[in-house]
Parts: sequence; structure tokens; C-alpha cells
Amino acid sequence: MKGKMTEEEMLLLKSTFLAPYMQIATALIGKTREGGGNMFRHQIDTMATLIDYGYIDSVLLKASIVHYLFEDVPDFSRNLFLDIDYESHAVYDLVLEVTRHRKEPKPEFLTRILETGSEKAKILKVADRISNMISLGFVVQTEFIQRYIEETENYIFPIAEQVDKAMLSELISLVKSRRTYLSAIVPSRQGAFE
Repeated sequence: MKGKMTEEEMLLLKSTFLAPYMQIATALIGKTREGGGNMFRHQIDTMATLIDYGYIDSVLLKASIVHYLFEDVPDFSRNLFLDIDYESHAVYDLVLEVTRHRKEPKPEFLTRILETGSEKAKILKVADRISNMISLGFVVQTEFIQRYIEETENYIFPIAEQVDKAMLSELISLVKSRRTYLSAIVPSRQGAFE
């Protein structure tokens, strides 16, 4: 994490109009997540992660608030989105870049971001994964957690290595803690069935 914002950074953040994107993100309220919680809160958590790491780029922050919009609300009006503000086209392009295409296998999707994603797409994906890993503490499906840990190590670690070593460090710590969590609950569950 970066630390306290400079006065210039605070002014840049202050001039970023996020409210219209938050309004659109409310279409995600009630959309449940496989890892727990709902998609609207996850979007806000992802934005908070970016700010925590010192990212105040307005396009990146706006995209973080709606980065699952087209996956979870596929019939959302493209024209409504593109009419939000002067940056909406750039935000739209970034959101599409981090949107998993229908029938696109997850490893292929993550490889696409790793190999051809823009720097902003990679930063957004890493912040997204940090938020996801934090919420894994509330998931009881051990197979899901194990798969998510392996996916993080295989695909997200290399992306984070390219864009932000501090975020990579947090991800490594989160993976370690989730492995500890798994090792604590898996044996107790096996004992219950003996």
C-alpha cells in the first residue's frame, strides 16, 4: 500500500466524478458472487483496493466500479453507458478488456489479460483478485478455495509481477493465509466422516 495521498493526488481524486458509475453499478445489487457477498459491494471493494495502492487514474477507478457489469447484466444498454461522461468510451473499452467472453474458459481469459492486456487491465484484474481473495475467508466450499488459490498462483501472480510488486506481495500473503485456512478445515471435515 502506498501511504498517505499527496495534495495533488487528493485534488485529482476530488475531481473524479464517480457517482454516475456508482449509479450504473447498482444494477449489480443482488447479483450473488460464487465467493460470497454481492457484485455491487465487490465493485466498490475493488475501487478501494486501487485507491489503497495509490491508483487514482479516473478511467481505472470508474472501470473498477462497473468491471463486472457486462458479464452479470449482459443486456445493459451500451448507449446508456457511453453517454455517462467524456471518459465513458475509455472506461467502456477497459471494462470490455477485463470482461470474460461467453464460453471463454477461465484459464484462456486470464492468459489473454496476462499476454495482451493493457497495463490498466492488468492492474484492475490484480485489484479485483485481491478483493476476491479477501472474501474467500467466508467461503466453505474447499474445492472452490483450492481452485481459486491455484488460479491466483498460475495466472494472477504473473500479472501482478508485471504491474505492481506491492500488490503481488499482498496476494502471496492472502494465498498463504487461505492455504492455512484450508489445512485447518479439511482435516476436521474428514474426521467428521470417519
